Amino acid sequence: MGVRVRFAPSPSGYLHVGGARTALYNYLYARANGGTFVLRIEDTDAARSTDESVRAIFDSMRWLGMTWDEGPGVGGPFGPYSQSERRVHYDAHAKALREAGRAYPCYCTSVELDAMREEQATRKAPLRYDGRCRGLSDAQRAEREAAGAKPALRYALAPGGETAWDDVVRGAVTFQNDVLDDFVIVRSDGLPTYNFACVVDDHEMQISHVIRGDDHISNTPRQLLLYAAFGWAPPIFAHAAMILGADGSRLSKRHGASSVEAFRDLGIIPAALDNFLALLGWAYDGTREIFTLAELEELFKLERVGRTPSTFNMEKLEWLNGQHLKRESEESRARYVREFLSTRGEDVSAHTEEWWVLFVRMLGERLKTLVDAKTYGRFALEDKLEMDAEAWTSVIERPGAGDRFEELAARLEGDNEFSLASLEALTRELAAASGLKAGELIGLARVALTGRKISPGIFEVMVLLGKERSVARLREAAARWRAEAGVSRA
Repeated sequence: MGVRVRFAPSPSGYLHVGGARTALYNYLYARANGGTFVLRIEDTDAARSTDESVRAIFDSMRWLGMTWDEGPGVGGPFGPYSQSERRVHYDAHAKALREAGRAYPCYCTSVELDAMREEQATRKAPLRYDGRCRGLSDAQRAEREAAGAKPALRYALAPGGETAWDDVVRGAVTFQNDVLDDFVIVRSDGLPTYNFACVVDDHEMQISHVIRGDDHISNTPRQLLLYAAFGWAPPIFAHAAMILGADGSRLSKRHGASSVEAFRDLGIIPAALDNFLALLGWAYDGTREIFTLAELEELFKLERVGRTPSTFNMEKLEWLNGQHLKRESEESRARYVREFLSTRGEDVSAHTEEWWVLFVRMLGERLKTLVDAKTYGRFALEDKLEMDAEAWTSVIERPGAGDRFEELAARLEGDNEFSLASLEALTRELAAASGLKAGELIGLARVALTGRKISPGIFEVMVLLGKERSVARLREAAARWRAEAGVSRA
C-alpha cells in the first residue's frame, strides 16, 4: 500500500512542540512520497484523556496546515481511529497471544510489586518483574480468580537473545533482551498498555513507517518482540533526537511557551512555526533555512533528519516569523493582524481594510510577531494615549513646545488633502517658520501623537490617526505642557 505513517497523540493536554514536530515529520514524509497520513488518538488512559484536549490537538494541527487522510472526522478503511473504540481488537489479539503461550495472567498487586522492587533495590539488582506468576498452575490461577483477583496479562519473554533494528535516523540499534522483563500488555482493568495497543493498531492500519521522538526508543524492543510473537512484519522505525531548551535540558514548560496554542498566542504564524519545527532536526542542504509548507512537502527526506538533539531558540523562531511575514502581501499581513487582534478583544471593524493595509505598511520590519502590531501600533489602536514618562519629560524641557503643538494642530486642521505628501510639506514649512530643524518639530509631534520617542514614520502616524485624532492629541499635549511647564517655572 506504499507509505503509510501515523501521528498518534495522547489527548492529555495541548499539542506540545515535540508532538507537533513528530506530526509534521510524518505529514511531510507522507506528502513527499505520495503516501497516507493517519491520525490516531491514543485515549485508553481515561483518567488523563479529555475531549477538550482532543479538540485542541485537532485545532492545532489544522492551524499548522496538517490535514490527515484517515482518522477522526475523516474516516478511512481501518477505523475506528480512537483507541477507546478499539477494545474488541485488543481483546482478540490478547486472547490469541495467551492461547499461543506467549502471554500469561499476573495476579500481583501493586503492593506486592512495590515490595519486589524495594527488595531488588536493596540488593542493587535490576528493577524488573521476576516472573513469579509465570509458573502458576491452572488450579492456582483458578483459586486466585475465585478469590476475586483480576489479573493483568504479561508477555512471556524468552530468555537470552537480543532485539535489533536498522533505524533510519540512528542506524543499527541493539537491545539485549536480558534488560527487559515480562512486561504487561493488558492491565488488570482490561485496558491495553501503550506498547500492545500501538503494535495492534500499527499492524491493522498497515503503517509502513513509525516516525517519532527518541524518547520512545526504549519502547521499540518490546514492540518488536510483540511483532515477532504475532508473526507480523514490523514497520520501519525512525527516532528523531529530542528538542532541548536553552539550558540543555529537555524542552518543557519551564522554558516558556511549549505548545502550539502558546506560540499562536505569541503572534507566531503557521508558516513560520512549520518552518521552525522542520529545522529542529532536519536540514535541506545545511544553508537554506526558509521554506513554505508546500516546499517542505516536496523537499522533505527522512534521511536528512540528524541524530543530534536540537536546541529550541525563540529568537530564531521570531526571526523566521518576521521573514515569513515579509514575504506575505500587505493585504495578507493586514488579515493576520486583524484576526490576531480580534481574538484579543480589539474592535477591528472600527477601521477599513485600506486602513489596516496602511497600518502594516507603517509597521514595516518592526512586525516580527503579530504581538508587535499591538506593541508598536498601540497609539493607533487605542483612543486613549499611553504617554511614556521619559518621553514627556523631554517635551517639558523644550521651551515653546506648547505653541508648536498648537500651530501644528491648526495646520493639520486646515489640510483638506491630509496625505503623506501634504502632511510632510506643512510640517517642514512650520519648522522653517519657527526656526526649528524639521527633526526637532517631528520629535515633539511624535511624543504628542504616539506617547513615545521612537515610532514609525510621523506622517504615516498622522494618516493612521486621522485628522480629528491627530489634532485632538496635539491640543491635549499643548494644554498639558502649559499646565506642567508653567508649574515647573513657578
